[in-house]
Order: sequence, then C-alpha cells, then structure tokens
Amino acid sequence: MTDISVLQEAAELTILYRDEHYIAIDKPSGLLVHRSFLDKHETQFAMQMLRDQIGQHVFPVHRLDRPTSGVLLFALSSEAARDINQLFIDGLIEKRYVALVRGFLNESIFVDKPLKEELDKIADKFAQQDKAPQQAQTHFHCLHQASLPIEIGKYPTVRYSLVECFPKTGRKHQIRRHLKHLSLPIIGDVNHGDNQHNQFFREHFKLRRLMLFASGLKFVHPYTQQPIIIKAPLGETMLGICQQLGWPNNEKDYYGDY
Repeated sequence: MTDISVLQEAAELTILYRDEHYIAIDKPSGLLVHRSFLDKHETQFAMQMLRDQIGQHVFPVHRLDRPTSGVLLFALSSEAARDINQLFIDGLIEKRYVALVRGFLNESIFVDKPLKEELDKIADKFAQQDKAPQQAQTHFHCLHQASLPIEIGKYPTVRYSLVECFPKTGRKHQIRRHLKHLSLPIIGDVNHGDNQHNQFFREHFKLRRLMLFASGLKFVHPYTQQPIIIKAPLGETMLGICQQLGWPNNEKDYYGDY
C-alpha cells in the first residue's frame, strides 16, 4: 500500500512489472491517474510522473479511482494499448482487489446486481440522465475476520472482514457499491461507507484513506502468450492494522491463489 505522502518523499513511482510493451506501477492512494479539469489544483498525475520517470510516453489502459492504491497498467505504444484493451473488453484480464470492510462476510458470494451509472454533476452534466442500470458482477471471498470489544453505535462489539474482490465487469465504484449492497461498507469510503467506523479508524489507527487495494492483475500476454501475474503489496501500514486485528503480518498471506 503506497500512500501519496510517501511518494512525495520518494519522488518516484514503484514499478511492479515492465517489458517492451507494458509497464505496471503501484499507484499510491490519493494520486490521480491523469489530468482532470475537476482537479485543476493538482500537480501530480501517475501518467505524467511515469512518463518523466522512464523517459517515454505511456498509454493508460484501465483506471483506478483516486483513493484506490495498487496495480495500474500502462502500455508503451498505442498498438500495445489497443491489444491489451481488447483483453479487458473480452473479460480476459482477472482483476483482484482486497478490501477492509465493516461486518462479517461468512462465505464466498457472487453478486449480480445491475448498477445505475453514477454521474458527476460537473463532468457529466450533458450526459443522459435516465440510462438503464448496467450489468455488474463481482465475486467476493472472505480472507480474515476480526471482532473487537469496542462499542460503536448500538453494538457492543465491532466486526471487520478482509475480503477478496474479483469484479467481472467494470462499472464506476462497482466494488464499493456491491459491498454496500451486502451491508459490508469499505472502511474509509466517504460516499458509500459508514462514517462512524471511518472515524474510528481515523482516531484509533490514524488512517485517512479508502481501504481498497488493487492487489493483482492476471492475463495472458497478447504478444508472448505467456501468463502474466502482477502483484502490488498491501504495505507496512496495512499490515500493521492487520496485525492489530489479529491477522498475519506477512504479505504472502494475503494473495490467495495468486
């Protein structure tokens, strides 16, 4: 888990994978992928920073929300971008996320719940406002659970789960919204989360970020036909929280079958 404040000190992005066609970084939480007129005051963007770091143009092939950290893949040519984009379109790239949520997920579950498009008041003011909900599917699997004898709201204890998330479609805020649908809001989610638990994590763990991590990408390379697995670490901050919740504090314990 890379935080943007750490990045500002290091001045370089962490490269997770590179070949002659593609490059993947560990995007920090809080860093925009590219320039946006909605954030005119921002001066740092993953695409421009990576371009300057490696000395060549890069082409984004997917996106991560600003508060989400983890694997962000770029192509090194427009042709490579076109070919990897087709894999995304065809559903041939497996995306794995890890989320810290309020509540217990007691078993694996597949959510097939269409989502109405979330429109931004400024960026989407000319977009069609009455679109039908779009197909959205996510598979969830619980990695760990914890219960703490702390009273928040009307409950004498608090429960948390660490959940693997495998989105099969790519709707805006899909994982966050599907977990909210399951009454398992992600810690640190301002728009779809639980403010009481967000505040608890700010006060108790000094945490001020969305606890959603793009932890892995898996696909067959479009040119070499070799299987590619790219992983991003959860990082010391998250591992420290895991340890306080009674979970393992070793990165390898959080990759499932990856």
